Amino acid sequence: MNSVKVKAAPADRIAHRIRTRTATVGIVGLGYVGLPLAEALALAGYSVTGFDTDARKIDALNRGDSYIRHIDSVRVQALNESGKFQVTSEADEFAGTDVVIICVPTPLTDAREPDLSCVIATGKMLARRLRPGQLIILESTTYPGTTDELLRPVLEQSGLVAGRDFFLAFSPEREDPGNDHFNTRTIPKVVGGIDDRSRDLAADLYAAVIDDVVPVSDARVAEACKILENTYRAVNIALVNELKVVFDAMNIDIWEVIRAARTKPFGFQPFYPGPGLGGHCIPIDPFYLTWAARRVGVNTKFIELAGEVNTQMPQYVVRRTSVALNGHGKPVKGSSIAVLGVAYKKDVDDPRESPAFAIIEALEELGAEVSYHDPFVPTLKVGKAGERLTSQPLTNEYLESQDCVIIVTDHSTVDYRQLVRHSRLVIDTRNATAGISDEGCQIVKA
Repeated sequence: MNSVKVKAAPADRIAHRIRTRTATVGIVGLGYVGLPLAEALALAGYSVTGFDTDARKIDALNRGDSYIRHIDSVRVQALNESGKFQVTSEADEFAGTDVVIICVPTPLTDAREPDLSCVIATGKMLARRLRPGQLIILESTTYPGTTDELLRPVLEQSGLVAGRDFFLAFSPEREDPGNDHFNTRTIPKVVGGIDDRSRDLAADLYAAVIDDVVPVSDARVAEACKILENTYRAVNIALVNELKVVFDAMNIDIWEVIRAARTKPFGFQPFYPGPGLGGHCIPIDPFYLTWAARRVGVNTKFIELAGEVNTQMPQYVVRRTSVALNGHGKPVKGSSIAVLGVAYKKDVDDPRESPAFAIIEALEELGAEVSYHDPFVPTLKVGKAGERLTSQPLTNEYLESQDCVIIVTDHSTVDYRQLVRHSRLVIDTRNATAGISDEGCQIVKA
C-alpha cells in the first residue's frame, strides 16, 4: 500500500523553520536599525542576507569595517567570520529567503508629510520575487494603517494573498544609539500582524533574539505604539523648551528647576531642553500622526503646537547668540562662530535632523563665519547649495580665534573646562558647562 505524503501548509513550514532556526532572513536597509538586527539574528543561528542600495555600506561590511560608531569593526569582522551573514546590493538574493525584514528610512517631505517612497519601492521589489510561505515584517516607523493599507496591496501585486499565501507583520524599531543601558536584545519588542498567524510567526522569530516580545492585537496597534512613544517625548520636550524661554526671561535656571523637580518620587519624569529636536524619530513621528489624523477629520492642535515650539528652538539659540555678541560689541555679521557638536545627540555619529543644520544656516545667512567641531562627524553638508564643512580640531588656538562657541551637542569627549578657559563667549544649550566658571569667559544658557 502506497503512503501519501501530506504537503505542509505555508504557515506550518515557516513556523518549523523559525523554531529550528533554519529559516533564512533577509534585511532590507543596513543602517542604525538593520545592521544591529542582522547581527543579533546571525548570532542566534539564522542565516542572514543584508541588502542595501548604498554600495559604500556593502563594500565596508565586506571589508569588515563598520560605519556605525556603536558597532565597532571587530563585531563586523566576527559577524563575517560566523558564516551566517552576507551582504548584497542584488535584489534577487531575496528570492530564497524565508523572512524579509524592512528597515528603510521614512522621512518627511518638504511639506512635512510622510515620505513612504522607500517602503513602496521595497514592497514592489519584493512583490516581483515573493513566494508562498514567506514572512514579511516592516520595522520602519510610520502611521497606523501603513502595513495593511499600503504595503499589503503592493505585495499582493505578486498574485499571492497576505495571510494565506504569505504573512505580514509590523514591529517598530526601538534602537537608541549611544545608550549603554539597552541594546537590541534587551529592548522589549512590540509585534502586531495583519492576522494572528502573521503576528505569532514574527513574535517567534524575535523571541529567539530578544528577551521580551510584546504581542499586540494587530499591526495598527503596533504602528500607533511607536508613534505614541515618540510623540510623548516630543510633547514633553516642547514643554521644557517653552519653559526654558519663560524662565530665561525670569532669570531662572531651567536646569536647576528640573533638578529640584526630579526629587519628587512620583508624578514627575524629567525631560530636558535643548537647541531643537534631532534624529530619525522624535522630530518626524509626531508629524506622521498629525497627517494621519487629518485623514480621518481630526485636528491635533496640541501635538502641532509642540512641533512648532521644538522647530523654533534653533532660532531662539541664534537670537540669544546675537544678543550675547552685541554685549561684547560684536555683530553676528563677520563674527567667527564655532558650533560644538553637530550629531543629533551626544556620543553618536548620526547628524540626521540635527538642530545644528538650522543653527549653522541661520548664522551664515546673518553673515557669520561658521565652523564646527565634532569628533564623530568629520564632514557635514549644509545649506541648499550643499556646502561641505570639515570638523576643526578642538585646540586652544582654535577656541581663542573664535568670537563665540555654541554647544549644540554635548559630546562627553570634550573637556568643557578647557573650552571655557580658552573661549571668550560660550552659548550653552545643553548645560554642559554646569559648575564651570572662568573670569575670562561669559557663559550664556540658551
